[in-house]
Amino acid sequence: MLIGYARVSTMDQNPALQMDALRAAGCGKIFTEKASGSHRDRPQLTAALDYLREGDTLVIWKLSRLARSLTQILKTAADINERGIALNILTQNIDTTTPEGRLFFHMTAAFDEFQRELIVENTRAGLAAANKRGRRGGRPKVMNEKVMKQAEALLKDTENFPFVGDVIDQLSIGRTAFYKYFPPDRIKTLRDEHLVQANQNKATEHRK
Repeated sequence: MLIGYARVSTMDQNPALQMDALRAAGCGKIFTEKASGSHRDRPQLTAALDYLREGDTLVIWKLSRLARSLTQILKTAADINERGIALNILTQNIDTTTPEGRLFFHMTAAFDEFQRELIVENTRAGLAAANKRGRRGGRPKVMNEKVMKQAEALLKDTENFPFVGDVIDQLSIGRTAFYKYFPPDRIKTLRDEHLVQANQNKATEHRK
């Protein structure tokens, strides 16, 4: 029996592509996971491995769906091989029921591990070089000091910008980013300060 296992890294990704491929391959049952490959707790993979019986084949879309480390991949492959279970990787044409397939499996797993280590090494080197130039890695801030001051001025200008949405549209930034820097309590404080100042100015003009 062909048993499929599909995994996507986050809750935002859709496993439909993998599941369509597994169904087309003839999988009678498919286990689906939404978790990082490096995450050790993968209950659906555990369930799939428990479900498999001697003579069955575990079918996955790509080798990286099984795990993200070479150690994990080889351990899982060795465990199911000892139980008389084959491994079929669709996009890489790997079938461990043949000697050639087993050799190609080990070569591919090792190459995938090499690629991941190379990416990590290059990323670290890039960050180190950026730090030497006085730059820091990571996402740039959406609101710098200049934009923050502009936002404060717009929030205080209740006559021209009566709604917070007007301020956000004027700044052309996302609502999530805006409220990260300006939570409701801060917005209320800024607007209250403006109203107090406006009333004081009116009182001063009235006395004159």
